[in-house]
Amino acid sequence: ESSNQGKVQFATEIETISRVQHRNLVKLYGCCLESKTPLLVYECLENGSLDHALFGKGGLNLDWPRRFEICLGIARGIAYLHEESSVRIVHRDIKASNVLLDADLNPKISDFGLAKLYDDKKTHVSTKVAGTFGYLAPEYAMRGHMTEKIDVFAFGVVALEIVAGESNHHTTLEEETTYIFEKVKINKSHSTFES
Repeated sequence: ESSNQGKVQFATEIETISRVQHRNLVKLYGCCLESKTPLLVYECLENGSLDHALFGKGGLNLDWPRRFEICLGIARGIAYLHEESSVRIVHRDIKASNVLLDADLNPKISDFGLAKLYDDKKTHVSTKVAGTFGYLAPEYAMRGHMTEKIDVFAFGVVALEIVAGESNHHTTLEEETTYIFEKVKINKSHSTFES
């Protein structure tokens, strides 16, 4: 309640989500700013978050065609934010827990609290780094150079999670954390995934 950062993120989310509408973005129905705890009212997405569907015990059957459609839907939502909407938006926190699934398992990107408007006439915008570690593009994490490519990098991590059926990071008993993209080998002839 006393966090100014929370109020700023809340106002950003209202402004951003109210300016964009796409079938792969969550719909904002209303908000309440009068209480001590501001509220956003979104459409109900029956199947919860993608991370719960992939890694939880939700019991959803995500076969290969459905996983492909989920990847495609997320990509369409990101493409809309970057190229098709009247304002260019970089989400800055694309991850499986910020993708919600409707009754038909169609993906919808949610949580626009860290989103920034982006001027495509500039090569990048220097900003304070925000997002979830493990999904941050290296150039953004190291230099704070924000472009739409940071969402593309994060989408790549989510796509790896969808294909592997495995969470991006694992913490071992020794408190070492490994990330899914560290398991991917890329060479000139083909890509492989080591488990």
